[in-house]
Amino acid sequence: KHGLVIIPDGTPNGDVSHEPPSPGITLVSQEAAQVLESAGEGPLDVRLRKLAEEKDELLAQIRKLKNQLEEEKQKRSKVDGAYTDGEGMENGTDLHFIEMQRDINRQMSEYKFKLSKAEQEIGTMEQNINRLEGQVSRYKAAADNAEKIEDELKADKRKLQRELRTALDKLEEMEMTNSHLTKRLEKMKANRNALLSQQ
Repeated sequence: KHGLVIIPDGTPNGDVSHEPPSPGITLVSQEAAQVLESAGEGPLDVRLRKLAEEKDELLAQIRKLKNQLEEEKQKRSKVDGAYTDGEGMENGTDLHFIEMQRDINRQMSEYKFKLSKAEQEIGTMEQNINRLEGQVSRYKAAADNAEKIEDELKADKRKLQRELRTALDKLEEMEMTNSHLTKRLEKMKANRNALLSQQ
């Protein structure tokens, strides 16, 4: 009636009622009742404190946003003042675009520095690779030469071993011949002595 709603002060769940007023209840407008319902359940004073806290938080956020807006305005005025000589900047240039451009330029400078450093490192690595490849080539040539020399030495060893076996065979043959001749000589001496003794 008359656009008013009854809020029981002690109702745990915060349900509204349209019954006639009774002790321990509060008569508020429908809009206020909707606001109180949005504060959740509980006694009326608890919901009012919750609404007050939410109001303080909203006010703090509003002050923070106002401060940020003021800072943005000051930054914009500084930027606009820096380009008042018509250096290609138009009035009302978006500050975020300028900051984005500055950030991109900063990143480009960092990337250029990193690229230059990487190119230097690559050049140094290429020099080291060329040097190592030269050393590997020399070591490979030396190894090939050593292998060739080793093969030649093995061939010489086999040749000397063959010559040694041949010499040993000849020596054995000569010893056998010498032994045979010695026996013949002794036999001839014995025959001569026998002939001399018969005379």
